[in-house]
Amino acid sequence: MKEKVDILMATYNTEIKYLKEQIDSILNQTYKDIELIISDDKSSDSKVQEVLKEYENKDKRVKIYIQKTNLGYIKNFEFLLKKSNSNYIMFADHDDIWYENKVSESLKKIVDDNVDLVYCNSTQIDGEGKIIKQNYFKYKNVPLVNGTSKLAISRCVGIGCSQIFTKSVKEKMLPFTEKVMAHDWLAAFIANENKGIEYIEKPLFGYRLHQTNVFGGRNLAQNLARWKSENGKSYKAFLKYREEKVINKAYLDGAIMCKDYTKKDNKEFLDKLISYYKNIKKSKYVNFHLIKYFEYLSGNNLIKKMVKEIAIFHFPIFGYLFYRF
Repeated sequence: MKEKVDILMATYNTEIKYLKEQIDSILNQTYKDIELIISDDKSSDSKVQEVLKEYENKDKRVKIYIQKTNLGYIKNFEFLLKKSNSNYIMFADHDDIWYENKVSESLKKIVDDNVDLVYCNSTQIDGEGKIIKQNYFKYKNVPLVNGTSKLAISRCVGIGCSQIFTKSVKEKMLPFTEKVMAHDWLAAFIANENKGIEYIEKPLFGYRLHQTNVFGGRNLAQNLARWKSENGKSYKAFLKYREEKVINKAYLDGAIMCKDYTKKDNKEFLDKLISYYKNIKKSKYVNFHLIKYFEYLSGNNLIKKMVKEIAIFHFPIFGYLFYRF
C-alpha cells in the first residue's frame, strides 16, 4: 500500500523523556511512508524546541513548526490540520508510546472497510511506561461504533491519539468555529455523517497517564477526588462539578459544537439532545425523564458508564452519596 500518512502532534513544555520515546516510537513504525508534523505552542522550556529541531535535522519525515505566540491546544491542532496534505491523517499525543504496527494496521482497516475514521484500543501506561490497564476500551467503557451511530453525536467516540481519518473529514473540519472544544470528537462526528466509523479492538499504543496530563484517562472517582481537594466536599460543590466538568464539558459543549457542522439529517436530533442536557442541569436532586437518556446515550459496551451517568444526570443526590463526596 502506497499512501502517505500525516501524523499530527502538538507539543507544549513536554517532558523530554516522554517526547523522545513518543517520537522514536512513531519513526520506528513498520509503515515508513509517514510525515510527522509537529507544532510547538511556544514552549517556555527551550530544550523542547532543541530536541524537536534535532529530530527534524536527522529524519526528513519530520517537519517542525515553532509558534511565535501561544495558540492554545485546540488552535494548535487546527494549525496542524491546515498543514496536512495527505489522504490519511492521525493525531498523536506528545507523551504516549506507539506500538510498531499502529500506522500499518490503522491504515489497512480504514482502506479495507472504506470508512472515514477508525479508532483503536490501547493499553494504559504510567510515567515509566509500565502497563497499568491492559484494555482501555474495557476500562473506560469506550463506545464501539460500526458504521454510523447516534453515539458519535452524543459522545466523543475514540480519543484523538487512537484515530486515523480521511482527508475528506479534515476538509469538513476546517475552519474551526469558535465552539470547537474537542478536535477528536469533531472528527468522529463528521466521519459518522459520511462514510462511517470502525474500530480496532487490539491495543496499538500505550496511552500514558501521569501527573501532568492535560486530559488523561482517569476514572470518575479519580477526577472527583481532584475536584474535592480543590473545591470541598459539600453538595453544592458536587453540583458545581456535575454542571461544569460533566454535563457542560463532557456532553453539552460537544453537542453544541457538532451543531455548527451537522447536515440537515442530524439537526433535529442535536436540538433535542442539547435541550436534554440543559434540562438535566436544572435538576438539583432527581430527574425522572430516564427515557430520554436511553434514547440519546445508551449503547453496547457502556453498561458501567451508563450506571454512573444515570446517577450523575438523573439522581444527583444519590450520586453524591454513592461517591462519598
